[in-house]
Amino acid sequence: MVEKLRKKELFLNKDQLKVYLVTDNNALNGRDFFEVVEQALKGGVTMVQLREKMLKTSDFLKKANKLKQLTQKYNVPMIINDRMDIAFDSNSDGLHVGQKDIAICDEGQKMRNNYGKILGVTANTVALAQEAEKMGADYLGVGAVFGTTTKADAKPLTIQELKEIVESVSIPVVAIGGITVENVHLLKGIGLAGVAVSSGIMGVDDVLAATKSFKNLEL
Repeated sequence: MVEKLRKKELFLNKDQLKVYLVTDNNALNGRDFFEVVEQALKGGVTMVQLREKMLKTSDFLKKANKLKQLTQKYNVPMIINDRMDIAFDSNSDGLHVGQKDIAICDEGQKMRNNYGKILGVTANTVALAQEAEKMGADYLGVGAVFGTTTKADAKPLTIQELKEIVESVSIPVVAIGGITVENVHLLKGIGLAGVAVSSGIMGVDDVLAATKSFKNLEL
C-alpha cells in the first residue's frame, strides 16, 4: 500500500512543483534526451519525472542514474514513474504512481525507510484525490486537462472539474495533459501548485525559451 512509501517527515517544497517536466521520448524528434532535459533545467524546470514504459530494467536504471546526476547538478528533484525498484536503486527523490498502482508491493518498505522520498499520485476525481491524500500522497497529478498523446487512457477533465479537485484536498496539485505555453494561461486562478508538462517542453524547437515561459507564469 501507499502507506509503506510514505516518508516520516515532509520534505516536499510546493515551489518544486511549479514547472514539472515529465519526460517523453516520443517528443524528442531525433534530439538527444539528456541535452533536451538539460536545456529544460537551465530554463527553470523545478522537478523531473522519468517516465519509461518500454525500457528493460537494466537500461531504465542506467538512464535513471545518469538523469539523477544531471538533476542534482541543478538541485532539482528526480521522480520515477511507477517503478519502485528503479526509484529505490537509483536513489531517486521519489516515486509517482497512478491511481490503479496504489497497491504497491512490499518493496515499498524500503522507500518508507529511505527518509525524504516524495510520493506523487495521479487522480482524476474528487473521491480518488481525497483517497490519495489520506494514504499519504505529497502531491497529486490531475488531468488530462487539454488531452494528451502521452497516455492513451487519460480521461479529459474540464477546468471546473480540476478546480473542484484542487479545492477538495490540502496537498499541492499539479495539472497535467496537453499543457503548452499557448494554453497554460487558462489554468490561472485555480489554485494549482504547478503544471506537469511533457511535449510542451520536450517537443518544442526552443526548449529553453518554453521552459522560461512556464517558469515566469503566475498561476
